[in-house]
Amino acid sequence: MKKIPLFGQLCLAALFALTTSCAVNPVSGKKQIVLMSENQEIGMGKQSDPEITAFFGVYEDPAIQKFITEKGLEMAAVSHRPKLDYQFKVVDSPVINAFAVPGGYVYFTRGIMAHFNNEAEFAGVLGHEIGHVTARHSVIQQRNQMLGQIGMIAGMVLVPELANFAEPLSQGMQVALLSFGRDAERQSDELGVEYSSRIGYDATEMAGFFNTLERQGAKQGGSDIPEFLSTHPSPAERNATVAKLAEQWKTKLKLTNPAVNRDSYLKLIEGIVIGEDPKQGFVENNIFYHPVLKFQFPTPQDWNFQNSPQQVQMGPKAGDALLSFSFAGTGTLEEIAQKILTQFKLERVESKRETINGLPALLTVADQKQEQGTIRVQSTLIEFGGNTYHILGVTTLANFPQYQPVFLFTARNFKELKDAEKLGRKPDVVRLHTVPQRMSLEAALQNAKMPTERFDEIAILNGMLMTDQLEKGTLIKIIAK
Repeated sequence: MKKIPLFGQLCLAALFALTTSCAVNPVSGKKQIVLMSENQEIGMGKQSDPEITAFFGVYEDPAIQKFITEKGLEMAAVSHRPKLDYQFKVVDSPVINAFAVPGGYVYFTRGIMAHFNNEAEFAGVLGHEIGHVTARHSVIQQRNQMLGQIGMIAGMVLVPELANFAEPLSQGMQVALLSFGRDAERQSDELGVEYSSRIGYDATEMAGFFNTLERQGAKQGGSDIPEFLSTHPSPAERNATVAKLAEQWKTKLKLTNPAVNRDSYLKLIEGIVIGEDPKQGFVENNIFYHPVLKFQFPTPQDWNFQNSPQQVQMGPKAGDALLSFSFAGTGTLEEIAQKILTQFKLERVESKRETINGLPALLTVADQKQEQGTIRVQSTLIEFGGNTYHILGVTTLANFPQYQPVFLFTARNFKELKDAEKLGRKPDVVRLHTVPQRMSLEAALQNAKMPTERFDEIAILNGMLMTDQLEKGTLIKIIAK
């Protein structure tokens, strides 16, 4: 019998799956083709969850966690899939975002929690994300991505040579970052209105929060805008649709006084960290400081920078080099160096012991042979504070003379952080201010002694305009240490 090539086997397997895997969508009630059973969907969520929480870190606030769990379970109970084992978590990221993965896992960043201004806004977005789960949007998108890749399997060779050395996104994070089409987003908006209305909230507040997102995006050039805004219908269309649906559900459910609960929500989030948290490390004047681990090192000027709990990654805008910083593991410097050589299939060129600012270090230059050419790395291991750290510079052999001085400058200037101000740096947090008399938001911010350069930021944080008139006793969010 003639052996079928692997590519042919994959195509046949996909075709077989397409012809045999039909399911009824829990929301629409219509049959749809999926390549995943509900048990597989739940399994995907269980696998993704620890990877997502490891990538972002969990924001530890028992009161906020209790609130989102209670509201989440209350809403899940009235959803189209009440029997799933839902999990609701706040992740430690300043980005304004919320997302869900299959199986009932829903995540809010501390950034988005800080920007909600009442419980009804939160409930609308909560319903939207639960809607992605109940309508199986991630599963459908996973199917679409798999089908789109079938024709490319044989030719997927356009992988950047340096990608092997970058911290890869885990499968769980890839699932979390799936984007949805506009039809799926419209459906989740509809479900957000329905679910939040069913537990007694005023769903029109959901539209108001979309305005906050739009203003934040305009202020920051779109860099921090959540995927659900960039792929959604236009804000104007969306607001009109949500407002109309909210009125319909008020009538249907006979909601004469739907909840908003502004003050109780503001009191709940008072003290939440907003923006970057210095304890996770921060860059200032091209130096990365880590107050908790008590070290510092310079970062190359004008390079892109990304900080996650596992690794700091930096790269020039040209994309032809990579510099990373991470924990190196346990063992002697020589043992760890050998593990790195083995892990990346490197051939040692040279290696030497060195003392860097009084700290034991091992510097290694090594090559990785690839079909496209040779990659050369500068690996520096440094012992400090009971840990061993790894600074890894990677580029092509041809570009190594250009970038090696940059790699070594960062490595050889790693040292203990002793600056008391940097060690004691406090994060910005949300505080509440009571408006003393009827006045505009601008006057209220002046009364609260907020710096003028932060007025626009705080106005967006409150979902208000500077000219909005506030009554005596109104609570507003301000930013303090």
